This record gives sequence, structure tokens and C-alpha cells, in this order.
Amino acid sequence: MPRLTFATNNRHKIEEIRAALGNEFTLLSLEEIGCREELAEDQDTIEGNSLQKARYVFENYSEDCFADDTGLEIIALNGEPGVYSARYAGPQRNSEDNIDLVLKKLSGTDNRSAQFRTVITLITKAGTHQFEGVVKGQIVTARKGAGGFGYDPVFLPDGFFKTLAEMTMEEKNQISHRGIAFQKLIAFLRHG
Repeated sequence: MPRLTFATNNRHKIEEIRAALGNEFTLLSLEEIGCREELAEDQDTIEGNSLQKARYVFENYSEDCFADDTGLEIIALNGEPGVYSARYAGPQRNSEDNIDLVLKKLSGTDNRSAQFRTVITLITKAGTHQFEGVVKGQIVTARKGAGGFGYDPVFLPDGFFKTLAEMTMEEKNQISHRGIAFQKLIAFLRHG
């Protein structure tokens, strides 16, 4: 079974991807390969952060790997929080604080259109590839649902009546930005 490292220790992301990959690959986290340092995310684009993390693991641990970076892009906020989504409300990277700040900034705004965008960078000995996933939707006025993570409780995908946090993992994987990007990655891994 091929071995592949996902450049994260986020257990939610690992669970989502293990569910999508099934038994085709041995999927390892950063902790499982002995990488305990915080990976830098100091690029000014989502693509750049994804590449930076994957390159670090590949060069320092000699592991075929992939990394993702995701941004919530809100139209009324000129694309914010974007590349700064994880640390929008400060360096503590607290999801609740981030959601509070988004809801505060959108208070009284009718245009609540937004999109989640994920870019995955895969680096193997054969080369580097990037895969993008986008899901469009709206920011709701209050949190709904207990599942998911990050901004999921306030993101309502277009065409649905449940936020990402109200969906099962299977439902979310089928329509989410990360799910779309990972389906592209998985198709590439299977078929080249």
C-alpha cells in the first residue's frame, strides 16, 4: 500500500481524508512521521501556503506528501478573510473568535455571498501538482450545527438548507471545497 503524508496534525482533516481515501493508501499525519514543528504559512496566497508546507515536508522528511490551505472569501469583505482565514481574529487561531469577527463585520449587510476555496499541493519524487476546490454559498447570521470545524457553522452552501456543520461527514465530503480538491487529488493518485 503506497505511503503518503498529509502535512497536518488537524485530526478533523485527517478523518475527512482517511474516509475519502479508504484503504488505498497509508495516510500519515505530521506527528506520525515525527514532524513536531509548526509549518510556516507566511505566503500571501492560498496556493503559496499549500506549496510552502508540502515542500517543507518533502525536503526535510523525504516523504511523498500533500498539503492544503483553505480560505473563506466573502464578497462584501473584498475577499476577506482569504489567506488569513485561520488567524483572522488574531494569532490564537480560534475558530469561535474568527466566526464572531466575520458575523460582526457582516452585521447589517445584505450581500452575504462567500466561497470556500482549497488548494492542495502534492509533491512526490515524480513532481509537483496543485488541485483546487471551490464551493459557493452564503454566510448565515448565526451558528447552526455542531459538526465540522472552522467556519462550517456559518457557511450555507448554495442549493442546500443545512450549513456545513449540520451535514454528516459523507454529505460534506461530496460537496465541500476540500472534498472537491481531494477528489481531484485522489483521481490523480489513482490514474496519474
